[in-house]
Amino acid sequence: MTVPPDARGERLDRYLATVSGLSRARVQSLQVLLDGKPAKPATRLRGGETLEWTVPELKPATPQAQELPLEVLYEDRDLIAVNKAAGVVVHPGAGNHDGTLVNALLHHVKDLGGVGGELRPGIVHRLDKDTTGVLVVAKNDRALEGLQAQFASRAVEKLYLALVQGAPAPEGTFSTLYGRHPKNRLKFSSRVKRGKSAVTHWRVTAQYAEAARVEVVLETGRTHQIRVHFADGGHPLLGDPLYGKKSKVISRQALHAWRISFKHPHTKKTLKLEAPVPEDFVSAEAQLDS
Repeated sequence: MTVPPDARGERLDRYLATVSGLSRARVQSLQVLLDGKPAKPATRLRGGETLEWTVPELKPATPQAQELPLEVLYEDRDLIAVNKAAGVVVHPGAGNHDGTLVNALLHHVKDLGGVGGELRPGIVHRLDKDTTGVLVVAKNDRALEGLQAQFASRAVEKLYLALVQGAPAPEGTFSTLYGRHPKNRLKFSSRVKRGKSAVTHWRVTAQYAEAARVEVVLETGRTHQIRVHFADGGHPLLGDPLYGKKSKVISRQALHAWRISFKHPHTKKTLKLEAPVPEDFVSAEAQLDS
C-alpha cells in the first residue's frame, strides 16, 4: 500500500496497527518493508512511501480444545466473559495439562483472532482454582492490549464477595507491602520488609455469630491478595486451607468475583458484568444464619 500524506510524521508501528487491525506489539514482531527495505517500528513516515508487510499464519495453540462446561456471561467479537466454576484452573500448567478454562475456551470460541501469533485466548487476569466468578478473556491482540492497559492503570473496578472468620471492623482498607512468604514458598504474605504494594478495601454487609460477609474492592491484583490480607488481618476466609483452616459450611475458600466494570477495548463503552453467587456460597451463609 502507499502511505497517505496525512500519515506524515507518524510512527510506522502505530500507523500499521491502525490500518491492519493488529496490536502494536504484534506489528513490532513482523517484517515490514518501506520502499522495499526493512524498516524499524519507530521509523517516522513521510507520506508517499510503499509499505509492505506479511502476517504469518497463526500457529496452533499448545493447549487442546476440549468440550467442557462453560457459563458465558457476555461475548462479542473482541472478548468473552465467563463465570468460572470452583475447582477449575484458568490455564494449563504443571499438574494441570487439560480440563482448564483455556481448553474450554478453545472449543467454545469460534471467532478467535489469536494473540501473540498463536490461536489462543488472551488471559487478562486470573482467579485461583477454587475462587468462582467473572473472568474476562480477550479474543485478539487489540482487545488484549486494551484490557491489559486498563488493568495496569487500575481503571478496572472489581468487586468480590467473601465470608471471613470473626467480626472484622465495619469497613476498612489493607494497604501493605506484598511478597512471597519467607518460609512457605506456596504462600504470600503482607508481612514482608520488601515487596510490591497491595491495597484492599472492604465493607461488612452481614455479620453472623462467628463469621461475616464482606464486599471487597481491589486496587491491586496480587496473587492470593484477598486471602492473604484477611488472614494476616486476623480474619481468614472460611474454608481456606492454605491461609486459614477447613470449614464445616463450605469446602473451598469462600471467595467469589462478583462484579467487574471496564471500558470495552473497541467501542469504549462501559461494560458492567456480574456473576451469580454460587450455590455453595449461598448455602454457607444460610448455615451461618441458622
